[in-house]
Amino acid sequence: MEIDKDQCTMKPENGVYVYGLYIEGCTWDRKKKTLTDSNPGEMYTLMPVIHFSPTEKYEIRPDNLRNYSCPVYKTSVRAGVLSTTGQSTNYVLTVDIPLLEENSEQWILRGVALLCQLND
Repeated sequence: MEIDKDQCTMKPENGVYVYGLYIEGCTWDRKKKTLTDSNPGEMYTLMPVIHFSPTEKYEIRPDNLRNYSCPVYKTSVRAGVLSTTGQSTNYVLTVDIPLLEENSEQWILRGVALLCQLND
């Protein structure tokens, strides 16, 4: 979202506003509204407010291919015990982040992920 956390004074009609997620491996460019290279020496940056809106049977629309399916983890360790579903207990969900270019491969190779908390 384009607003800061201090401007979130009302709850949304649908879903929730989430603030406090960190992004690892790149940074969010507020002006261009896309992922961009990290500044030198910067491992983690704080993401802006994200509006999570529940959707039943969510599917990526074919006209919206410029997304990076970014995993969200509880901690920066990213490791966890495999549950009966075969997923790590540290994994939370996947967030589709808009991109300016169609190629999300560079972000996959860099291991870009959102983190709920840092281990530092």
